Amino acid sequence: MIVTVTLNAALDRTVRVPNFQIGGRHRADASLSLPGGKGVNVARALKLLGQPVIATGLAGGRTGTYIIEELTSQGILNDFVRIADESRTSTAVIDPTSGLQTEINEYGPSVAPVELEILADKIRYLSKGADVFVLAGSLPRDVPLDYYETLLRELRRQRMVTAVDTTGPVLRAALAGEPGVVSPNIREAEEIVGHEFSDEADLVAAAETLTHMGAESALIHHEDGCVARIRAADVKGGQGYVARLPRRTDVVSTVGSGDSFLAGYLSARYGRRPPEAALALAVACGAASTQKFGAGVFDPSDVEALMRRVEVERVD
Repeated sequence: MIVTVTLNAALDRTVRVPNFQIGGRHRADASLSLPGGKGVNVARALKLLGQPVIATGLAGGRTGTYIIEELTSQGILNDFVRIADESRTSTAVIDPTSGLQTEINEYGPSVAPVELEILADKIRYLSKGADVFVLAGSLPRDVPLDYYETLLRELRRQRMVTAVDTTGPVLRAALAGEPGVVSPNIREAEEIVGHEFSDEADLVAAAETLTHMGAESALIHHEDGCVARIRAADVKGGQGYVARLPRRTDVVSTVGSGDSFLAGYLSARYGRRPPEAALALAVACGAASTQKFGAGVFDPSDVEALMRRVEVERVD
């Protein structure tokens, strides 16, 4: 069983607005509302891949009720802690004429210490039947910056496989908890490493740096594939990989593609497939997600077709 933890769950709204202009009046020609937050998106993608998954986290108010009801209607097992404050709403505006997207994300609810304690108890309970834990997304207000680190240390004592997908200071703090997998995009990795990347060699070095900072394996994803440093028993510091997918012109929306990428990797590794196969599936899931509206949404047949086009090679 894979458990995803989303402290800052959201109602995700995606609207398509041709010729979007700041300050103008527009009419959307398509829209979609889904339960969201990174962990929820990962759970949705894992469900599409046929993996046993349960989503937990914090949900409050009418928005929280909607999130839970929609997840249940989609057949995604969930066990959220109800909190007093209202869960957030996030909006993504997609302009098909320019290919640009604008995201507006609320900070999220204020969380009381007692609510965090209830969530910690929930995680301990779920860990009894879990194999993998995914801690994903931003932290809502009043949650300590090192909350992921604290959870990671407890889960590691139970020899649990862990993955973290977050950004900025929260990711930096989580690395101290020695997560099994981290999966930032290029911009997020640049922020942690402290400099911009100019070529693929910089990405390879950055993935290695993330492992030195505490991660067992690091996956840095981008629009054409990913670079990874994956723990290997026979290679000191892990083995490096580069996965490439020929550039495509069929991108509809990149919102949540990183969540599908992580789900693909974890699905393959949960199935004990080798790193090359796991990275190929991860890249294919991320790419398939960009062909659909909605985070963590893709057609499994698209994934199969894209996997055949992914090239994975080992690097020093």
